[in-house]
Amino acid sequence: MEMHPWLPNLKYINEMLESIGVNNIDDLFRDVPTEIILKRELNIDYKKPLSEYEILLKLQELQDKNKRLVMPPFLGGGICPHYIPEAVKFIIKRSEFYTAYTPYQPEISQGLLQALFEYQSLIAELFEMEVVNASLYDWGSALAEAIMMANRINKKKTVLVPKLMNPYHKEVVKTWTYGKDIKLSEMPINKETGTIDVDKIELNEDISAIYIQQPNFYGIFEDNIEAIVDLAKKKKIITIMGVSPLALGLIKPPGEYGIDIAVGDGQELGLPMNFGGPLLGILATRWDGQLVRQMPGRIVGLTKDVEGNRGFTLILQTREQFARREKATSNITTNEALMAIAAAVYLSLLGKNGIKDLAEEIYIRSHYAESRLKNAGIKRIYNGDFFEEFAVDFGRNYDLIYAKLLEKGIQAGLKLNSTQALFCVTEVHTKDMIDKLIENISEVL
Repeated sequence: MEMHPWLPNLKYINEMLESIGVNNIDDLFRDVPTEIILKRELNIDYKKPLSEYEILLKLQELQDKNKRLVMPPFLGGGICPHYIPEAVKFIIKRSEFYTAYTPYQPEISQGLLQALFEYQSLIAELFEMEVVNASLYDWGSALAEAIMMANRINKKKTVLVPKLMNPYHKEVVKTWTYGKDIKLSEMPINKETGTIDVDKIELNEDISAIYIQQPNFYGIFEDNIEAIVDLAKKKKIITIMGVSPLALGLIKPPGEYGIDIAVGDGQELGLPMNFGGPLLGILATRWDGQLVRQMPGRIVGLTKDVEGNRGFTLILQTREQFARREKATSNITTNEALMAIAAAVYLSLLGKNGIKDLAEEIYIRSHYAESRLKNAGIKRIYNGDFFEEFAVDFGRNYDLIYAKLLEKGIQAGLKLNSTQALFCVTEVHTKDMIDKLIENISEVL
Protein backbone atom coordinates (compact mmCIF):
# COMPACT_ATOMS: atom_id res chain seq x y z
CA MET A 1 0.00 0.00 0.00
CA GLU A 2 1.47 3.34 -1.04
CA MET A 3 1.73 5.78 1.90
CA HIS A 4 1.90 9.56 1.78
CA PRO A 5 3.52 10.93 4.95
CA TRP A 6 1.68 13.75 6.77
CA LEU A 7 -1.42 13.48 4.53
CA PRO A 8 -4.72 11.80 5.46
CA ASN A 9 -5.17 8.36 3.89
CA LEU A 10 -8.94 8.52 3.59
CA LYS A 11 -9.14 6.01 0.73
CA TYR A 12 -7.55 3.38 2.99
CA ILE A 13 -10.11 3.69 5.80
CA ASN A 14 -11.46 0.15 5.31
CA GLU A 15 -7.98 -1.34 5.35
CA MET A 16 -7.12 0.52 8.54
CA LEU A 17 -10.37 -0.57 10.22
CA GLU A 18 -9.74 -4.18 9.23
CA SER A 19 -6.20 -3.97 10.58
CA ILE A 20 -7.42 -2.96 14.06
CA GLY A 21 -10.32 -5.42 14.02
CA VAL A 22 -13.44 -3.23 13.70
CA ASN A 23 -16.10 -3.05 11.00
CA ASN A 24 -16.84 0.66 10.83
CA ILE A 25 -15.97 4.07 12.30
CA ASP A 26 -18.80 3.90 14.86
CA ASP A 27 -17.26 0.78 16.38
CA LEU A 28 -14.29 2.89 17.46
CA PHE A 29 -16.61 4.57 20.00
CA ARG A 30 -18.39 1.46 21.27
CA ASP A 31 -16.89 1.84 24.76
CA VAL A 32 -18.27 5.39 25.10
CA PRO A 33 -21.62 5.46 26.98
CA THR A 34 -24.40 6.30 24.52
CA GLU A 35 -25.90 8.94 26.80
CA ILE A 36 -22.86 11.21 26.43
CA ILE A 37 -22.42 10.87 22.66
CA LEU A 38 -23.38 14.05 20.79
CA LYS A 39 -26.45 13.34 18.67
CA ARG A 40 -26.62 16.75 16.99
CA GLU A 41 -25.44 16.97 13.39
CA LEU A 42 -23.37 19.98 12.38
CA ASN A 43 -25.41 21.93 9.84
CA ILE A 44 -22.51 23.45 7.96
CA ASP A 45 -22.23 23.38 4.20
CA TYR A 46 -20.08 26.08 2.64
CA LYS A 47 -20.39 24.53 -0.87
CA LYS A 48 -16.69 25.02 -1.47
CA PRO A 49 -13.34 25.09 0.35
CA LEU A 50 -12.84 28.45 2.08
CA SER A 51 -9.80 30.67 1.85
CA GLU A 52 -7.96 31.70 5.02
CA TYR A 53 -9.64 35.13 4.95
CA GLU A 54 -13.10 33.61 4.44
CA ILE A 55 -12.54 31.30 7.40
CA LEU A 56 -11.52 34.30 9.52
CA LEU A 57 -14.75 36.13 8.56
CA LYS A 58 -16.82 33.07 9.51
CA LEU A 59 -15.08 32.82 12.87
CA GLN A 60 -15.69 36.51 13.55
CA GLU A 61 -19.32 36.02 12.65
CA LEU A 62 -19.62 33.23 15.20
CA GLN A 63 -17.71 35.26 17.78
CA ASP A 64 -20.14 38.14 17.45
CA LYS A 65 -22.94 35.85 18.61
CA ASN A 66 -21.32 35.56 22.04
CA LYS A 67 -22.68 37.60 24.91
CA ARG A 68 -20.11 40.17 25.96
CA LEU A 69 -19.56 40.95 29.63
CA VAL A 70 -19.42 44.59 30.64
CA MET A 71 -17.09 43.77 33.53
CA PRO A 72 -15.02 40.83 34.83
CA PRO A 73 -17.13 37.90 36.07
CA PHE A 74 -18.09 37.54 39.73
CA LEU A 75 -18.14 33.77 39.21
CA GLY A 76 -15.81 32.12 41.72
CA GLY A 77 -15.52 28.54 42.86
CA GLY A 78 -11.73 28.39 43.03
CA ILE A 79 -10.90 30.06 39.70
CA CYS A 80 -11.10 33.85 39.89
CA PRO A 81 -10.23 36.77 37.60
CA HIS A 82 -6.98 38.56 38.40
CA TYR A 83 -4.86 41.13 36.61
CA ILE A 84 -1.90 39.56 34.82
CA PRO A 85 1.05 41.90 34.16
CA GLU A 86 2.09 42.07 30.50
CA ALA A 87 5.62 41.02 31.49
CA VAL A 88 4.29 37.60 32.54
CA LYS A 89 2.63 37.06 29.16
CA PHE A 90 5.72 38.25 27.27
CA ILE A 91 8.20 36.03 29.11
CA ILE A 92 6.22 32.77 28.86
CA LYS A 93 5.75 33.39 25.12
CA ARG A 94 9.49 33.26 24.56
CA SER A 95 10.29 30.16 22.51
CA GLU A 96 12.85 28.76 24.97
CA PHE A 97 10.04 28.44 27.52
CA TYR A 98 6.97 28.12 25.34
CA THR A 99 8.21 25.09 23.44
CA ALA A 100 10.19 23.45 26.23
CA TYR A 101 9.23 20.03 27.57
CA THR A 102 10.38 18.10 30.63
CA PRO A 103 14.13 18.82 31.02
CA TYR A 104 15.43 15.24 31.06
CA GLN A 105 18.83 16.33 29.71
CA PRO A 106 20.26 18.96 32.06
CA GLU A 107 23.21 19.76 29.81
CA ILE A 108 20.83 21.35 27.27
CA SER A 109 18.10 22.55 29.65
CA GLN A 110 19.88 24.81 32.13
CA GLY A 111 17.65 27.82 31.45
CA LEU A 112 14.40 25.93 32.00
CA LEU A 113 15.79 24.10 35.03
CA GLN A 114 16.93 27.36 36.63
CA ALA A 115 13.51 28.93 36.01
CA LEU A 116 11.80 25.97 37.71
CA PHE A 117 14.31 26.12 40.57
CA GLU A 118 13.42 29.79 41.06
CA TYR A 119 9.72 28.85 41.06
CA GLN A 120 10.33 26.22 43.75
CA SER A 121 12.31 28.72 45.82
CA LEU A 122 9.62 31.41 45.59
CA ILE A 123 6.82 29.02 46.57
CA ALA A 124 8.95 27.62 49.41
CA GLU A 125 9.38 31.14 50.77
CA LEU A 126 5.70 32.03 50.32
CA PHE A 127 4.47 28.81 51.99
CA GLU A 128 7.38 28.66 54.47
CA MET A 129 7.90 25.01 53.51
CA GLU A 130 11.31 23.52 52.75
CA VAL A 131 10.66 21.37 49.65
CA VAL A 132 8.50 22.24 46.62
CA ASN A 133 8.01 20.25 43.43
CA ALA A 134 7.40 21.44 39.87
CA SER A 135 4.66 20.68 39.17
CA LEU A 136 1.19 19.14 39.28
CA TYR A 137 -1.93 19.78 37.23
CA ASP A 138 -4.13 21.70 39.67
CA TRP A 139 -5.17 21.99 43.31
CA GLY A 140 -7.41 18.91 43.14
CA SER A 141 -4.72 16.61 41.74
CA ALA A 142 -2.12 18.03 44.16
CA LEU A 143 -4.48 17.24 47.04
CA ALA A 144 -5.06 13.72 45.72
CA GLU A 145 -1.31 13.16 45.48
CA ALA A 146 -0.83 14.47 49.04
CA ILE A 147 -3.47 12.06 50.34
CA MET A 148 -1.82 9.15 48.53
CA MET A 149 1.53 10.22 49.99
CA ALA A 150 0.03 9.93 53.47
CA ASN A 151 -1.46 6.53 52.60
CA ARG A 152 1.90 5.19 51.41
CA ILE A 153 3.58 6.39 54.58
CA ASN A 154 1.18 5.09 57.22
CA LYS A 155 -0.93 2.58 55.22
CA LYS A 156 -4.15 3.97 56.70
CA LYS A 157 -7.33 4.53 54.69
CA THR A 158 -9.42 7.35 56.20
CA VAL A 159 -8.90 11.07 55.52
CA LEU A 160 -10.76 13.77 57.42
CA VAL A 161 -11.79 16.66 55.15
CA PRO A 162 -13.73 19.90 55.75
CA LYS A 163 -17.46 19.83 55.06
CA LEU A 164 -16.98 23.10 53.17
CA MET A 165 -13.98 22.04 51.06
CA ASN A 166 -14.02 22.77 47.34
CA PRO A 167 -16.44 20.14 45.90
CA TYR A 168 -14.55 20.03 42.59
CA HIS A 169 -11.36 19.13 44.43
CA LYS A 170 -13.27 16.49 46.36
CA GLU A 171 -14.49 14.83 43.16
CA VAL A 172 -10.94 14.72 41.78
CA VAL A 173 -9.68 13.16 45.01
CA LYS A 174 -12.42 10.53 44.94
CA THR A 175 -11.48 9.61 41.37
CA TRP A 176 -7.72 9.48 41.98
CA THR A 177 -7.96 7.48 45.21
CA TYR A 178 -10.74 5.11 44.15
CA GLY A 179 -8.43 2.17 43.52
CA LYS A 180 -6.76 2.65 46.91
CA ASP A 181 -10.05 2.27 48.84
CA ILE A 182 -9.36 5.56 50.59
CA LYS A 183 -12.37 6.95 52.45
CA LEU A 184 -13.12 10.67 52.86
CA SER A 185 -14.90 11.57 56.09
CA GLU A 186 -16.31 15.09 56.59
CA MET A 187 -15.52 17.07 59.73
CA PRO A 188 -18.49 18.93 61.28
CA ILE A 189 -18.70 22.71 61.03
CA ASN A 190 -19.84 25.54 63.26
CA LYS A 191 -23.20 26.45 61.71
CA GLU A 192 -22.74 30.15 62.45
CA THR A 193 -19.17 30.77 61.34
CA GLY A 194 -18.78 28.03 58.71
CA THR A 195 -15.46 26.94 60.22
CA ILE A 196 -14.41 23.44 61.32
CA ASP A 197 -15.81 22.54 64.77
CA VAL A 198 -12.70 21.11 66.45
CA ASP A 199 -14.60 19.92 69.52
CA LYS A 200 -16.70 17.55 67.39
CA ILE A 201 -13.84 15.94 65.45
CA GLU A 202 -13.79 12.19 66.08
CA LEU A 203 -10.51 10.33 65.64
CA ASN A 204 -9.87 6.62 65.24
CA GLU A 205 -6.91 4.36 64.51
CA ASP A 206 -7.50 4.29 60.74
CA ILE A 207 -7.13 8.03 60.10
CA SER A 208 -4.27 8.66 57.70
CA ALA A 209 -4.50 12.45 57.31
CA ILE A 210 -6.46 15.56 58.17
CA TYR A 211 -7.01 18.11 55.40
CA ILE A 212 -7.66 21.81 56.05
CA GLN A 213 -8.61 24.28 53.29
CA GLN A 214 -7.64 27.87 54.02
CA PRO A 215 -9.82 29.74 53.21
CA ASN A 216 -12.53 27.14 52.60
CA PHE A 217 -14.78 26.91 49.54
CA TYR A 218 -17.07 29.60 50.95
CA GLY A 219 -14.06 31.92 51.30
CA ILE A 220 -14.09 31.65 55.11
CA PHE A 221 -10.84 31.71 57.08
CA GLU A 222 -10.36 28.73 59.38
CA ASP A 223 -9.53 30.18 62.80
CA ASN A 224 -8.66 26.99 64.68
CA ILE A 225 -5.82 25.50 62.65
CA GLU A 226 -3.39 25.32 65.60
CA ALA A 227 -5.85 23.18 67.56
CA ILE A 228 -6.40 20.83 64.61
CA VAL A 229 -2.64 20.44 64.03
CA ASP A 230 -2.02 19.75 67.74
CA LEU A 231 -4.78 17.15 67.71
CA ALA A 232 -3.27 15.45 64.65
CA LYS A 233 0.27 15.41 66.03
CA LYS A 234 -0.84 13.73 69.24
CA LYS A 235 -2.30 10.89 67.16
CA LYS A 236 0.57 10.88 64.61
CA ILE A 237 -1.82 11.86 61.83
CA ILE A 238 -0.37 13.59 58.75
CA THR A 239 -1.61 17.14 58.24
CA ILE A 240 -2.39 18.55 54.79
CA MET A 241 -3.26 22.19 54.22
CA GLY A 242 -4.66 23.60 51.00
CA VAL A 243 -4.19 27.34 50.73
CA SER A 244 -4.95 30.15 48.29
CA PRO A 245 -1.49 31.66 47.61
CA LEU A 246 -2.61 35.30 47.53
CA ALA A 247 -4.33 34.91 50.90
CA LEU A 248 -0.85 34.34 52.35
CA GLY A 249 -0.37 38.10 52.09
CA LEU A 250 -2.69 38.30 55.12
CA ILE A 251 -2.54 35.00 56.99
CA LYS A 252 -0.01 32.58 58.43
CA PRO A 253 1.64 30.24 55.90
CA PRO A 254 1.35 26.44 56.27
CA GLY A 255 4.92 26.09 57.50
CA GLU A 256 4.27 28.33 60.48
CA TYR A 257 1.62 25.88 61.70
CA GLY A 258 3.95 22.89 61.35
CA ILE A 259 1.89 21.43 58.49
CA ASP A 260 3.35 18.28 56.91
CA ILE A 261 2.13 18.76 53.30
CA ALA A 262 0.80 21.96 51.71
CA VAL A 263 -1.07 22.19 48.42
CA GLY A 264 -2.70 24.92 46.37
CA ASP A 265 -3.20 26.31 42.88
CA GLY A 266 -1.09 28.80 40.99
CA GLN A 267 -4.05 30.10 38.94
CA GLU A 268 -4.14 33.37 40.87
CA LEU A 269 -0.39 33.81 40.35
CA GLY A 270 -0.44 35.08 36.79
CA LEU A 271 -2.55 32.47 35.00
CA PRO A 272 -5.67 33.39 32.98
CA MET A 273 -8.95 31.58 33.69
CA ASN A 274 -9.00 29.98 30.21
CA PHE A 275 -12.37 28.29 30.73
CA GLY A 276 -10.90 26.28 33.62
CA GLY A 277 -7.30 25.55 32.65
CA PRO A 278 -4.47 24.89 32.28
CA LEU A 279 -3.85 25.39 35.98
CA LEU A 280 -0.86 24.80 38.25
CA GLY A 281 -0.89 22.36 41.15
CA ILE A 282 1.35 23.40 44.04
CA LEU A 283 2.73 20.80 46.44
CA ALA A 284 5.22 21.42 49.24
CA THR A 285 6.43 19.51 52.28
CA ARG A 286 8.48 20.18 55.35
CA TRP A 287 12.05 18.83 55.46
CA ASP A 288 11.38 15.21 56.31
CA GLY A 289 12.97 12.36 54.34
CA GLN A 290 9.84 10.22 54.59
CA LEU A 291 7.70 13.00 53.07
CA VAL A 292 10.21 14.17 50.46
CA ARG A 293 10.84 10.66 49.17
CA GLN A 294 7.11 10.21 48.57
CA MET A 295 6.61 13.49 46.69
CA PRO A 296 5.30 13.17 43.10
CA GLY A 297 6.36 15.26 40.13
CA ARG A 298 9.65 17.00 39.44
CA ILE A 299 12.13 18.40 41.93
CA VAL A 300 14.89 20.58 40.50
CA GLY A 301 18.09 20.74 42.53
CA LEU A 302 21.15 22.98 42.57
CA THR A 303 24.47 21.20 41.94
CA LYS A 304 27.92 21.63 40.36
CA ASP A 305 29.20 20.34 37.04
CA VAL A 306 32.51 18.52 36.52
CA GLU A 307 34.31 21.87 36.29
CA GLY A 308 32.82 23.16 39.56
CA ASN A 309 30.36 25.55 37.96
CA ARG A 310 26.86 25.99 39.35
CA GLY A 311 24.26 23.88 37.56
CA PHE A 312 20.71 22.59 37.86
CA THR A 313 19.29 19.10 37.41
CA LEU A 314 16.30 16.92 38.22
CA ILE A 315 16.79 15.06 41.50
CA LEU A 316 15.17 12.06 43.22
CA GLN A 317 14.12 10.66 39.85
CA THR A 318 13.72 7.17 41.31
CA ARG A 319 10.24 8.35 42.30
CA GLU A 320 9.22 8.97 38.71
CA GLN A 321 7.05 6.90 36.39
CA PHE A 322 9.58 6.99 33.57
CA ALA A 323 12.23 5.50 35.85
CA ARG A 324 10.33 3.00 37.98
CA ARG A 325 7.07 2.46 36.10
CA GLU A 326 4.54 0.70 38.35
CA LYS A 327 6.79 1.15 41.41
CA ALA A 328 6.82 4.92 41.06
CA THR A 329 5.13 7.13 43.66
CA SER A 330 3.17 8.84 40.89
CA ASN A 331 2.38 8.61 37.19
CA ILE A 332 2.69 12.37 36.70
CA THR A 333 4.90 12.86 33.65
CA THR A 334 3.63 15.74 31.52
CA ASN A 335 4.14 18.76 33.74
CA GLU A 336 2.96 22.35 34.06
CA ALA A 337 6.40 23.92 33.58
CA LEU A 338 5.14 26.89 31.56
CA MET A 339 2.52 27.69 34.21
CA ALA A 340 5.16 27.39 36.94
CA ILE A 341 7.37 29.88 35.12
CA ALA A 342 4.41 32.28 34.81
CA ALA A 343 3.88 32.02 38.57
CA ALA A 344 7.58 32.64 39.21
CA VAL A 345 7.57 35.78 37.06
CA TYR A 346 4.37 37.00 38.71
CA LEU A 347 5.72 36.49 42.24
CA SER A 348 9.02 38.15 41.30
CA LEU A 349 7.18 41.21 40.00
CA LEU A 350 5.01 41.56 43.09
CA GLY A 351 7.59 40.79 45.74
CA LYS A 352 6.78 40.41 49.44
CA ASN A 353 5.20 43.86 49.83
CA GLY A 354 3.25 43.58 46.58
CA ILE A 355 1.57 40.33 47.64
CA LYS A 356 0.62 41.87 50.98
CA ASP A 357 -0.79 44.99 49.30
CA LEU A 358 -2.70 42.93 46.73
CA ALA A 359 -4.18 40.64 49.38
CA GLU A 360 -5.33 43.66 51.40
CA GLU A 361 -6.93 45.20 48.30
CA ILE A 362 -8.82 41.97 47.52
CA TYR A 363 -9.94 41.70 51.15
CA ILE A 364 -11.25 45.29 51.17
CA ARG A 365 -13.05 45.04 47.83
CA SER A 366 -14.70 41.70 48.60
CA HIS A 367 -15.89 43.01 51.97
CA TYR A 368 -17.23 46.15 50.31
CA ALA A 369 -19.25 44.04 47.88
CA GLU A 370 -20.58 41.88 50.72
CA SER A 371 -21.64 44.96 52.70
CA ARG A 372 -23.44 46.41 49.68
CA LEU A 373 -25.32 43.14 49.17
CA LYS A 374 -26.18 43.05 52.86
CA ASN A 375 -27.60 46.59 52.66
CA ALA A 376 -29.69 45.39 49.70
CA GLY A 377 -31.19 42.70 51.93
CA ILE A 378 -29.01 39.81 50.72
CA LYS A 379 -27.13 38.22 53.61
CA ARG A 380 -24.23 35.80 53.86
CA ILE A 381 -24.85 32.18 54.76
CA TYR A 382 -22.08 32.09 57.40
CA ASN A 383 -20.56 34.96 59.39
CA GLY A 384 -16.90 33.88 59.63
CA ASP A 385 -14.31 36.31 58.26
CA PHE A 386 -13.62 35.74 54.58
CA PHE A 387 -11.28 36.48 51.69
CA GLU A 388 -12.10 37.03 48.02
CA GLU A 389 -15.19 34.77 47.93
CA PHE A 390 -18.38 34.75 49.99
CA ALA A 391 -21.69 32.89 49.84
CA VAL A 392 -25.08 34.62 50.04
CA ASP A 393 -28.72 33.56 50.06
CA PHE A 394 -31.15 35.46 47.80
CA GLY A 395 -34.17 33.69 49.25
CA ARG A 396 -35.63 33.23 45.77
CA ASN A 397 -34.93 31.53 42.45
CA TYR A 398 -31.26 32.26 41.72
CA ASP A 399 -31.37 30.84 38.19
CA LEU A 400 -33.74 33.63 37.20
CA ILE A 401 -31.59 36.30 38.84
CA TYR A 402 -28.45 34.94 37.16
CA ALA A 403 -30.10 34.86 33.73
CA LYS A 404 -31.41 38.43 34.00
CA LEU A 405 -27.99 39.73 35.07
CA LEU A 406 -26.32 37.87 32.22
CA GLU A 407 -28.65 39.61 29.77
CA LYS A 408 -27.20 42.86 31.10
CA GLY A 409 -23.64 41.63 30.50
CA ILE A 410 -22.97 40.75 34.16
CA GLN A 411 -21.92 37.23 35.15
CA ALA A 412 -22.94 36.84 38.77
CA GLY A 413 -21.87 34.32 41.41
CA LEU A 414 -21.59 30.55 41.16
CA LYS A 415 -24.87 28.78 41.90
CA LEU A 416 -24.72 26.67 45.09
CA ASN A 417 -28.37 25.65 45.21
CA SER A 418 -31.73 27.04 44.14
CA THR A 419 -31.38 30.25 46.20
CA GLN A 420 -27.70 30.53 47.15
CA ALA A 421 -24.62 31.67 45.24
CA LEU A 422 -20.87 32.11 45.75
CA PHE A 423 -19.51 35.51 44.67
CA CYS A 424 -15.88 36.29 43.88
CA VAL A 425 -14.45 39.83 44.09
CA THR A 426 -10.79 40.61 43.39
CA GLU A 427 -8.53 43.51 42.45
CA VAL A 428 -10.00 43.61 38.91
CA HIS A 429 -13.44 44.62 40.24
CA THR A 430 -13.52 48.38 40.72
CA LYS A 431 -15.86 50.19 43.11
CA ASP A 432 -17.94 51.34 40.13
CA MET A 433 -18.26 47.75 38.91
CA ILE A 434 -19.35 46.53 42.33
CA ASP A 435 -21.86 49.36 42.63
CA LYS A 436 -23.23 48.55 39.19
CA LEU A 437 -23.58 44.88 40.17
CA ILE A 438 -25.64 45.84 43.24
CA GLU A 439 -27.77 48.28 41.26
CA ASN A 440 -28.59 45.62 38.68
CA ILE A 441 -29.31 43.01 41.34
CA SER A 442 -31.71 45.43 43.02
CA GLU A 443 -33.45 45.99 39.67
CA VAL A 444 -33.98 42.27 38.94
CA LEU A 445 -35.13 41.31 42.44
